[in-house]
Parts: sequence; C-alpha cells; structure tokens
Amino acid sequence: MRSADIAAALPPAAVTCIEGLPFPKIASGKVREIFDLGDALLLVATDRLSAFDVILPEGIPGKGIILTQMSLWWFRQTEALIANHLIPDQEREFAKRGIGSRDLRLRSMIVRKLKPLPIECVARGYLIGSGWSSYQKTGEVCGIKLPAGLRQADRLPQPIFTPTTKAPRGQHDEPIDDAQGAATLGADLYAQVKAKSLELYCLGHDRARAAGMILADTKFEFGTDAAGKLHLIDEVLTPDSSRYWPADSYRVGVSPPSYDKQFVRDHLLALKWDQKPPAPHIPADIIARTQEKYLAALRNLGG
Repeated sequence: MRSADIAAALPPAAVTCIEGLPFPKIASGKVREIFDLGDALLLVATDRLSAFDVILPEGIPGKGIILTQMSLWWFRQTEALIANHLIPDQEREFAKRGIGSRDLRLRSMIVRKLKPLPIECVARGYLIGSGWSSYQKTGEVCGIKLPAGLRQADRLPQPIFTPTTKAPRGQHDEPIDDAQGAATLGADLYAQVKAKSLELYCLGHDRARAAGMILADTKFEFGTDAAGKLHLIDEVLTPDSSRYWPADSYRVGVSPPSYDKQFVRDHLLALKWDQKPPAPHIPADIIARTQEKYLAALRNLGG
C-alpha cells in the first residue's frame, strides 16, 4: 500500500481502545492489544502514546496504522534473513475471520502463536541516548568498552548488541550483558539472537540510508515455535522501536532531530512532570507535529 494511501486512511481522532470484537482479549500493552483467534493471534496497534513508560491521555491519530504498515513493509524486507510471525495472505485471513473494517485491517496483523523470548534485543550503531550518558561516565555502553574520544551521535566502529530485561508494564527495562543473556536463553539461542539482531540492524541501516534516514538504534523481539525455530515478532524497525534521524541534518556532537515522539518528550520535560501517572494532557499542535514525524518516516521508506 502506498504511503499516500495510508496517509489518506488515517482517522481524524485517535483510536485508543479496541472494543466490540468477537474474540477474547488476552493482553493489552502500551500500544497493542492481543486477541485470541484460536489457531492464531490478532495483534491490533492502537493510537495510544506512551512516554517515560506512562500512557498519555491523548493518542496520535492513525499512529497504529502507520506502525503496522511500516512493520509489514520491513517484514517483507527481512524475510530472507529470518522467518517472522505473520501468517501468509493477511487479507484472506481477515476475510476468513470476518474482520471487515478497513481501519481495523490497516492497524492489525494475524500472526502465529509463538513463545516470546524474555529479553528485549537492542542493536546500536551510534552513540546517543542512554548509551551516550553511560559512555560519558564509564567509557562503556552496557559493559562494552568503546574507544576513547567518541562524541555524541558518533557512529560506532561497529554495531553493538545491548539487550535488556522485559520489565512489567510501568517499570523500566534493565540492561543485561552477554553472560546474563546466555544464562536466560541458553548459550546457543542467545548467540543466534545476537547475530540476527546485528544482521537485521545492518540491513535496516542500509535501507534507511538509501531513503535519506539514519537508523541510530533499534529494538527487536523474537519468539520460538514448538520446534525451537527463531522468528521475528511484534513490530520491526518502526519509529516506536527505533531511532531514525534525517541524514541531511545529521551532525556529530549534538543530538539530531528524530522521526518519533521527541516533540512529546520535550514538551513533557519542559513541564517538569514527575513521570508518574497520571500524565499531563498534550496540546493539539504537539500531537499534529508528532503525527507528521511518523508519516515522514513512512513516506521516506515508501518513496
């Protein structure tokens, strides 16, 4: 689906809850709601927005559609590297299960039932965010020693893998090292996850660069089937799970602008909010500018 068609399909108001479906809801995350279809799962991306691990009162209209369509694009780009959780022929699956709403189809994926791995798989190619803060203090990022003299937003000599725990909703993920990751998953599976995460990051970085963007870092999630085969799951390389920068404004030594909810974070930081529920309301102009950032990333990739 073309990015222009996706932009035209965005709703005028944010969809922050999914109701009225004839399927049991089995989980609800910060953005996605999961329904049990019996032999598969229905993943629906709402327009909810979170910051500092707190869900905000307002959502971004159509954000869930943008995230889903971008994930579908990236699943196609990466399927030669690793299997993913999508059931083939999504439109046929929607029809078979009586899902007719265009809005619901655009923000949904029907996926295999897999066992999610209990870690978040983070790959970094640039020194920014919490990695930059850690480097300034210790010269390391998640226990990985880096060369001296690097500056904020510098490209790393090679991408690094910095996994974290999966914290319960409302709590913060904690970094883990290779030894902890191997103890959690087993040495063989952990080595496979690490290698695939770095390989996927490099593919994403190259495709994003060709679209005029820099993929600074990203988070992947994986699951296994009954035979233990690894699959890429959840979302992939979206502005919610990744840090994208415009290539034409990238400068070392400063934090570049990003295609994500940075407008919202900056607004909340200016309010000196304590980052605990309830979150403050977000002005309409911040919502509109954030929506445009998400759309810009989609347009760049889609051409």
